[in-house]
Amino acid sequence: MRILIVEDDDLLRDGLTVGLRLSGFSPEAVGTCADARAALGLGGFQALVLDLMLPDGSGLDLLAGLRAGGMDLPVLVLTARDGVGDRVAGLDGGADDYLGKPFELQELAARLRAILRRHAGRAEAQMRWNGLALDPARMRGTLDGREVPFSRREFTLLQALIERPGAILSKAALEERLYGWQEEVESNTVEVHVHKLRAKLGAGFIETVRGAGYRLADPEAP
Repeated sequence: MRILIVEDDDLLRDGLTVGLRLSGFSPEAVGTCADARAALGLGGFQALVLDLMLPDGSGLDLLAGLRAGGMDLPVLVLTARDGVGDRVAGLDGGADDYLGKPFELQELAARLRAILRRHAGRAEAQMRWNGLALDPARMRGTLDGREVPFSRREFTLLQALIERPGAILSKAALEERLYGWQEEVESNTVEVHVHKLRAKLGAGFIETVRGAGYRLADPEAP
């Protein structure tokens, strides 16, 4: 899951980036409202972690602008302003969840997974397709009840595909999920990970659509 973090405290921003990456997310981080708008304008994010007190404006104003513009991106407010009135204003202002500082990273990750599930219309924590079950909280998967080991990037790629079963995801879209802004993307990285996943799940589990990208194969297709 590609997440945008908007936090002006350098130390906390770096800690959130590292911690959420270890929790299975693909985080990018900025420190101002202006940089957040620029990043969101590029697209590709599945959720936003938003501080309210930013050097060039209010996170609530940023959030109001996003909602007024029709952006339905799940937003978790993370702030030291944790009074009842602040929480009410944040939630009524368009936030999907609200967490006060200080906080535990495990809880933040769990709350992100919860709002992402709700946004996708899923109630169950696990994601399922054709005998495969993925557990994003533990970054583990089983196929027909048998545990299958995945690297972090293999899991991320498979999760991107299972989020939209039947949809074709381009190589560029998958690279965006696998790598951050500052990371160098190897030319054949998607092909390598798809090859490894097919070795673990079966040659026909992921379908290559020539000139378009990849999708999970339809189990009911002849």
